[in-house]
Amino acid sequence: MIASARLLSLLLVAAAAPASAGTAHYALDPVHTRVVFAIDHAGYSKSLGSVSGSSGTLEFDPDDWTTAKLEATVPLQRLDLGDADWNRAALDMLDAKEFPEARFVSTRVEPVDAEHASVFGDLTLHGVTREVKLDVAFNQLKRLGLPPFHRIAGFSATATLSRAEFGIDAWKSMVGDEVQLRFEVEAVRKRRNGDGTPAEDAEPAAPETPEPADPTMPEPTP
Repeated sequence: MIASARLLSLLLVAAAAPASAGTAHYALDPVHTRVVFAIDHAGYSKSLGSVSGSSGTLEFDPDDWTTAKLEATVPLQRLDLGDADWNRAALDMLDAKEFPEARFVSTRVEPVDAEHASVFGDLTLHGVTREVKLDVAFNQLKRLGLPPFHRIAGFSATATLSRAEFGIDAWKSMVGDEVQLRFEVEAVRKRRNGDGTPAEDAEPAAPETPEPADPTMPEPTP
């Protein structure tokens, strides 16, 4: 009886203990995920552009970066340099009709500290695949304070690549070879249904609390 009681006590304590966060599944938010690039324009300045609408998946445990896995797709047709003619020229340079997407698949993660890591992966661009290193900063992981109250992980990252290594070598006298990249990423956590399929990670909206009366305002007359 004594042994059974001790075993029951241990089981109750284990059930009450908080579970480890572990690896969670996320989907990149295309609205709040953006790629910004800078490239030399004939030595005069760095031309800046961006690509919106990226999508992909992330597996992430903030307590163990080494288990993280990222797959992301960047729609090159969403490229924007702020001018329609330059947009068309850049898309022609990228052969975007033939290669409409860039794709990144992580292969390993080397943590630096609790908030930084080097993420290595294969970038496929212009039909060529090369290893690229992302220097990643983990901004925060918490539930959004607005409906539908998703839990969101936020990151910032930078990388540098040579466009010539991806076979993009047109206009050498006008366009630099080095491309500086900046990524701002928000990923929404996805729960799993009983059959293993993704489910929305959302909570019902909390009831609104009435605002307290302003003591400086006069009471309304009947």
